[in-house]
Amino acid sequence: MDPNALPFDTTAMLAGLRPWIECESPTFDAAAVNRMMDLAGRDLAIMGAQVTRVAGRMGFGDCVRASFGHPARTPGILVMGHLDTVHPLGTLAQLPFRLEGERCYGPGICDMKGGNYIALEAIRQLQRAGIDTNLPVTVLLTSDEEVGSPSTRDLIEAEAARHKYVLIPEPARPDGGVVTGRYAIARFRMESTGKPSHAGARLADGRSAIREMARQLIAVEDMTTEDCTFSVGVIHGGQWVNCVTTTCTAEALSMAKRQEDLDRGVAAMLALRPTGNDVQFKVERTVTRPVWEPDARTMALHQRAETIAASLGFAIPPQSSGGGSDGNFTGAMGIPTLDGLGVAGEGVHTLNENIRIDSLTRRGKLLAGLLASLD
Repeated sequence: MDPNALPFDTTAMLAGLRPWIECESPTFDAAAVNRMMDLAGRDLAIMGAQVTRVAGRMGFGDCVRASFGHPARTPGILVMGHLDTVHPLGTLAQLPFRLEGERCYGPGICDMKGGNYIALEAIRQLQRAGIDTNLPVTVLLTSDEEVGSPSTRDLIEAEAARHKYVLIPEPARPDGGVVTGRYAIARFRMESTGKPSHAGARLADGRSAIREMARQLIAVEDMTTEDCTFSVGVIHGGQWVNCVTTTCTAEALSMAKRQEDLDRGVAAMLALRPTGNDVQFKVERTVTRPVWEPDARTMALHQRAETIAASLGFAIPPQSSGGGSDGNFTGAMGIPTLDGLGVAGEGVHTLNENIRIDSLTRRGKLLAGLLASLD
């Protein structure tokens, strides 16, 4: 099958993608995520898929599982992606869906609604052309990847275990490459506790939880080495400026290329102690993504994709990458996994998030060719 012959249409794809982008779906708003699942589930049902809604838990949104009828009862291909984004409701006012030159902008368009949409379009194009895949195809769309998949990891691993291959249309790498491995990641919640007092009348009587957290976050980020990085990305503390703060919380992220380096980083974080006897400080690990190291079967899967990409006129060099994905789980399970198959773009997680419009058809054809050729 020559994927070049499939009539992918950029204008039609942009029209289909627009409702997805304009349905804002921040991770922590389960109702918003569920509205996005409604849209995607309806599109999949129209395509003839058997759609199952998996109820959310832990306060997160639902997931959608869709399978396409196939005569073979062998392990098949799992196409997996998330529909939650980091952008809060109202971001469309600052980052509306819009076309400017060679790019299209919108919240979550690159990470990773654009990739999920082209995966569905690839299946749709194969259907219209009457091309049967050699293996059954299942689509799994999840709701909490942006916070480490705490409520969906068990679902992801159970579904992946029933499949021969996993394809993940996360954004393409900056050079157009794909991902054949990902670094290990751990998240932490930190909490400092001080002693309250009136900041104006009795300042000396208090002990500031914010001050303690400030000392600790500097210590945390100073632990960064070439082997293991640490960053504090969220901090909350205080309600009144005239009160010495009693409690302050923060969230930290650690990343390492090797599991043993992350394990040492985790131990260092959990060993942190208060800087004085008059304050308290504690750390707990929340979510961990295991290191995914490429093996021979994943590299063989990449070789197949690379051959298809070459026939389409572009290259997809393999690489291991930071910025975890659900591929960490499936790759660590030893299931051949290819990540970064989605659209090319820039500004992920910012108010400049965009995709290259020409990557919609180019990467869509790559996915179609891969789905049709795997056996």
